[in-house]
Amino acid sequence: MFHSTVDLKAEILRLGFQSVGVSKAVALDKEAHQLEQWLNKNYHGDMSYMEHYFDLRIDPTRLMPGCKSVIVLTLNYYQDQQHSDNAKISRYAYGSDYHKVLKNKAKKLHQWMMSKYGDIQFRAFVDSAPIMERVWAEKSGVSWSGKNTLSITPQIGSYFFLMCILTDLEFEYSAPIKDFCGTCKRCIEACPTNAIHQDGYLLDASKCISYLTIELRKNIADEFSDKMDNWLFGCDICQEVCPWNSFAKKTEEEEFNTRDFIKRDLDYWLELEEESWNTISQKSAIKRTGFEGIKKNARFLKNQMSKQKP
Repeated sequence: MFHSTVDLKAEILRLGFQSVGVSKAVALDKEAHQLEQWLNKNYHGDMSYMEHYFDLRIDPTRLMPGCKSVIVLTLNYYQDQQHSDNAKISRYAYGSDYHKVLKNKAKKLHQWMMSKYGDIQFRAFVDSAPIMERVWAEKSGVSWSGKNTLSITPQIGSYFFLMCILTDLEFEYSAPIKDFCGTCKRCIEACPTNAIHQDGYLLDASKCISYLTIELRKNIADEFSDKMDNWLFGCDICQEVCPWNSFAKKTEEEEFNTRDFIKRDLDYWLELEEESWNTISQKSAIKRTGFEGIKKNARFLKNQMSKQKP
C-alpha cells in the first residue's frame, strides 16, 4: 500500500526541517562501482571505516531488512557570524552537536509516524552508519550533488545537514531534481589543495582541508603548509564561493546558535588546557578532532604563519 506524503511532509516541516524527499529503497549498483573505484584510489585517506560494511552501504534493504523507502530530510545550520581570521572553524560546528539535535527530532517523528501508521520499522541515520546520504538526497529530489560533491538545493544552498530514515512503509516517491551547477567551476578553482577533480564531482578526501583538520590523526604533511588558509577545524571554502549559497538564510534552530569559541584566535587554541577543552567541546561537533588534534592543527597553523613572515 502506497501512502501519501502530504501529512508526512507537513509534520516534518513542523519539526523544523526545510525539505523532505522519499525514494524507493533499492541497491545502488552504479554508485557501488563508483565507491569501489574511489576507495581503490585511496581517496579516503586514513578513513578506513569507509571500507567497512560495503554491502550495507550500497543497499538499504541489507542495512534494514524489510526496508521499502528512504526518507531524506534537510536541516539548515547556516549562521552569518564570522570565525576568527587566523583560526577558522567550519560553520557546521558553530552550535550544538548536530547528531544529537537531529536524532532528537527523529524520535519525535518516529512517535508521530507510529501514531499515524501503527507498528512500523523505523531507523534514522545522521552521519553515523554505512549509508550514502548524498546519493539518497539526490535520488529523493531533495538536492543535487554539486561539483564539490556536496548536496545543494536551490532554496538554501548547501549549508544543511542530511538525515536518512529507513522504513518498511511505501510512499509516493519523489523525482530527482536537475543539476544546476552548469559551467560554474568556482569551487574547483577556489580549493587551495586541489582536492576537487578538475572536472568536478570527484573529491580526493585525503587532500581536503576538512579531512586534514578533523579525520587525520597523523601530522599534516608539509606539502599543505601554505594551503590551509588558516582553517583550524573543517573548511567551508567550496561552500563560501558557491553562488547557490547566496540564498542561504540564518537557521531558526536555536541549538545551532553560535558558541563563543568560534571567535577565538589562534593564540587561544595554542594556550588551551585540556580541562578547558573538555568544557567547550562538550555537546559540540568540534569534539570529533580531539584535544590532541586541535592542538596539532593550531601548531601547524602557527608554524605556517612563522614561515610566511618576511
